[in-house]
Amino acid sequence: MPTLDALTPIFRQVFDDDSIVLTRETSANDIDAWDSLSHMNLVVSLEVHYKIKFALGELQKLKNVGDLADLVDKKLARK
Repeated sequence: MPTLDALTPIFRQVFDDDSIVLTRETSANDIDAWDSLSHMNLVVSLEVHYKIKFALGELQKLKNVGDLADLVDKKLARK
């Protein structure tokens, strides 16, 4: 399953919104509940789900969900 598709149920759970449809261009501006606290919940959920760790510098460079999916893929490839 492509990472972008796998991220969708995680986003829906974190943001408690089953209507979320992710694209590579989706950003925090596109999801009403995406604030700093929900962002941290998302990061932790992804780390737990994929058993990976993000560095603060990596997260600060992300512009959209496509960048996030690419980062997850990169981390999984290193495992």
